[in-house]
Amino acid sequence: MNQNVTDTELLRRALIPLVVPPVTLEGRAVRLEPLRPEHASALASLLEDEIFEFTSQVLRTQADVEAYIAAALAAAERGAEQPFFIRERETGAPLGTTRYLTISRQDRSLEIGHTWLGRRAWRTRVNTECKFLLFRHAFEQLQVMRVQFKTDRRNARSRAAIERIGAKFEGILRHHMLVRGGVVRDSAVYSVIDTEWPEVKARLEEQLARG
Repeated sequence: MNQNVTDTELLRRALIPLVVPPVTLEGRAVRLEPLRPEHASALASLLEDEIFEFTSQVLRTQADVEAYIAAALAAAERGAEQPFFIRERETGAPLGTTRYLTISRQDRSLEIGHTWLGRRAWRTRVNTECKFLLFRHAFEQLQVMRVQFKTDRRNARSRAAIERIGAKFEGILRHHMLVRGGVVRDSAVYSVIDTEWPEVKARLEEQLARG
């Protein structure tokens, strides 16, 4: 979708509820495939406390991961989320997980979140390529109007990564969540809308080309 989309086309899309089915997305370095219960042991092999410093919950055991996957799949059954398992394309090694969430069927919008990566994937092209694949699928195949991100206000690394891909900062949700057993979290909100996607796409392609 771009700024030249007609009012008729916008109306047509508005009348078609957003549906987000399972899909596999492949890039040069990563493969995002639908999350399944059998991915639990692979994800459990990545667990380190540092990964979950700012996430809404901390996963420490394979049982934690199994419950995490079960909750994600239950949300997918309701049409509210669509979770992915991230693996290295060349070796098949597990890298982490991410998902579409807060899927709004009528408003044609969704969020990218619940992303965590094993430490070996930090400061590599993995996160950038994952976001590129998720954005491209959302805007070009699903034809969403808006993709949103929320992160802990204090998570400087996450906020820098979101800003680096070109998402716009919208504000702070104060006392937004209780996380990690009762910690009060303020959330920073960012978004990309459909008319911004061509610019963001070019920016991401340039970043990926630089490696």
